[in-house]
Amino acid sequence: MNETHILQRLRGALRTGALITEPAAMRPYETDGLTAIREMPWAVALPGTEDEVREVLAVCREFRVPVVPRGAGTGLSGGARPVRDGLVLGLSKLNRILEVDVDNCVARVQPGVRNLAISEAVAEHGLYYAPDPSSQLACSIGGNVAENSGGVHCLKYGLTVHNVVGLKVRTIDGDTLELGGKGFDYPGYDLLALLCGSEGMLGVVTEVTVRLLPEAPAKVVLLAAFRTLEAAAGAVTRIISEGVIPAGLELMDQLTLRAAEDFANAGYPRDAAAILLCELDGDAAEARALQSYAARLFEEEGAYDIQQAENAEHQARLWAGRKAAFPAVGRIAPDYYCMDGTIPRAALAEVLQGIGELSERHGLTVGNVFHAGDGNLHPLILYDANQEGQVELAETIGREILELCVSVGGTVTGEHGVGVEKLTPMCAQFGAAELAQFERVKEAFDPQRLLNPGKAIPTLSRCAEYGGMHVHGGELPFSTLERF
Repeated sequence: MNETHILQRLRGALRTGALITEPAAMRPYETDGLTAIREMPWAVALPGTEDEVREVLAVCREFRVPVVPRGAGTGLSGGARPVRDGLVLGLSKLNRILEVDVDNCVARVQPGVRNLAISEAVAEHGLYYAPDPSSQLACSIGGNVAENSGGVHCLKYGLTVHNVVGLKVRTIDGDTLELGGKGFDYPGYDLLALLCGSEGMLGVVTEVTVRLLPEAPAKVVLLAAFRTLEAAAGAVTRIISEGVIPAGLELMDQLTLRAAEDFANAGYPRDAAAILLCELDGDAAEARALQSYAARLFEEEGAYDIQQAENAEHQARLWAGRKAAFPAVGRIAPDYYCMDGTIPRAALAEVLQGIGELSERHGLTVGNVFHAGDGNLHPLILYDANQEGQVELAETIGREILELCVSVGGTVTGEHGVGVEKLTPMCAQFGAAELAQFERVKEAFDPQRLLNPGKAIPTLSRCAEYGGMHVHGGELPFSTLERF
């Protein structure tokens, strides 16, 4: 069957104007937030209903057209990068909040609803949705499910997987899976957790039921400034070991805090080697007690300047700098490469020292800003894509940082996903048996391998080349940062 016939079938499945094939109109869909890797799709479908999603998937299944699900395109690992012979299935038009159930503290939303829009919609009830990625103003809840996104407050309140209680999913075979719901537990395998973080490889999410939390009666925010990065890392370990679980605990080194201060005028001490932002919440008495205790612990660990923000305006100003850190760093270098790895908190000082050594050895500056409380690092590797070899050098440093994370007992991703970016580092973390099991799960959901091909799982044979792994079996779909 020729392409013209397939396009006619797709147009018949969608409302007028919802299928895009003109190259200029498809240009915004050639990449996600990992802009160093681009590929023009064959076509882009923008369904507006679940029925249209079902019909599009049916056509793609019939004619074996690869499908790349896409939310808002803010992902940073290339998970929504198109394949040249495939269809981008954009879900941004499915953007309705279907139900707010105050009694059960949940909301049912479509996948294209923006993360922040959920909290805005339920604020009148004194409720909010906890996961808050830096891109929460733009990122979609469906994309958050695909990547298992976190954010500033994931230390105390969890990642997406801890705050999503139900999913409706369309499989490539045309089935509808309804997983979880408003209850506390359900029998059977935990497919809900399996789908969170599956990066669009197992099914297409068409509805999400999220947990809503009551706003804390009181919040306080501390800014603690340190003269060394190692002291700030030590303070992170100390405060958690003393039994204090902040709502958020973020670390910024001197490069990133100065960039953020220039950008947001947050009031950060520019002479600090590193700062910690620590948010504590509870009832008024609890918040005050935690504030005093945390400030004492920070001082004992070497903090030379501690700001205490109790009013909402001052708190918002301190957090504004952290939320603006990524774009702020973009003002001091032509390009930067944002990594995402997670390590045990006790290894923070060791890994930060290792990142500094990698930066010095390879000659590219690396800034650090990250979710310190749960060890989720976001090193920012500064480079200039116009300088020959610097893209490849940045990729090399990024891979070596992730290998360092794995070597201390960590993992290659905390919340950004694997996509195409971290396929080679996945070989450092998993052996042949684990990778083969991942492939069996993929086979069960998508036997034709049409959903988001070439993402998240490296081939066994390439991992064998990477690390000398003994492999049984043939070649599986693979991509690292290859342009295919």
